[in-house]
Amino acid sequence: MRIKYIVTGGAGFIGSNLVRELNARGETDILIVDTLGTSEKWKNLVGLVYEDYIDKTELFSFLDRISLEQVQAVFHLGACSSTTEVDARYLAENNYRYTRALCERCLSAGVRFVYASSAATYGDGDLGYSDDDNKTPSYSPLNMYGYSKHMFDLWALRSGLLKKIAGLKYFNVYGPGEVHKGDMRSVVHKSFDQIGETGKVQLFKSHRSDYRDGEQVRDFLYVKDAVDMTLWLGEHTAVNGLFNCGTGTPRTWVDLVMAVFNAMEKEPIIEYVEMPLHLRGKYQYYTCADMEKICSYGYPARFHTLEQGVTDYVNNYLLPTLRT
Repeated sequence: MRIKYIVTGGAGFIGSNLVRELNARGETDILIVDTLGTSEKWKNLVGLVYEDYIDKTELFSFLDRISLEQVQAVFHLGACSSTTEVDARYLAENNYRYTRALCERCLSAGVRFVYASSAATYGDGDLGYSDDDNKTPSYSPLNMYGYSKHMFDLWALRSGLLKKIAGLKYFNVYGPGEVHKGDMRSVVHKSFDQIGETGKVQLFKSHRSDYRDGEQVRDFLYVKDAVDMTLWLGEHTAVNGLFNCGTGTPRTWVDLVMAVFNAMEKEPIIEYVEMPLHLRGKYQYYTCADMEKICSYGYPARFHTLEQGVTDYVNNYLLPTLRT
């Protein structure tokens, strides 16, 4: 069996888009690793071309049966990505321990290892959003999901392995292939559904005097751009460390929903609702990726604008589902 790429989380949101782009580049010697369960995630595999699929629980026994040295790169994107998951033991085992074991296996075989960290590791943003590896220990994630990602970042830093691997701190990624994420899917998708059902979009009110309702900002990144950066790091094996994966351009929630309304050619109606109490102390009012580091290594940093990304997503992926 010829395996050139291993993509964990390959049936997931970013993972399935990454496999699709590999296919577009003529690559099919791909092992997809995931856990399908009872969700609709399996639909992301439809149309993809790959050598094999295995459940994540079978990966290490599978690696024992093949020559890992033949693999060009492992893209470890599989994780529990729910920011509201409260089972700390599960998150630590799934997002930290599993990642560590796979990383060690790859390094021992000399295989390129690119993994998904998260912008959630930055916490409330008071310390900024610099991906300088030396600043990593200072960040304080707001939830266990963010901390489980932070655990691996810290281990890789302490072990000196960030000089040999590449991690991406994904910011607010949106795009096709996310429907199975349920409440964790992007506000682009949620807004599309709300507009279709009610003609309006609900956004959280602001509970800080320095931000007006709907003016909280995020660094929104189209999934195609996230994939391009991930594959670039897979190819550039001399570029190692933690890297922000965003656009470097913060936009408001109002900007985002207006882009959805415009793409759907609907009159914009926004309703502001109270933020749940359990979220208020963990809510980020501002995120923006500092992209200087990866650009200094020669990454071209050509991104879709928010309007371009939302228009492509709505017109070419979301609206067609209403016509079938």
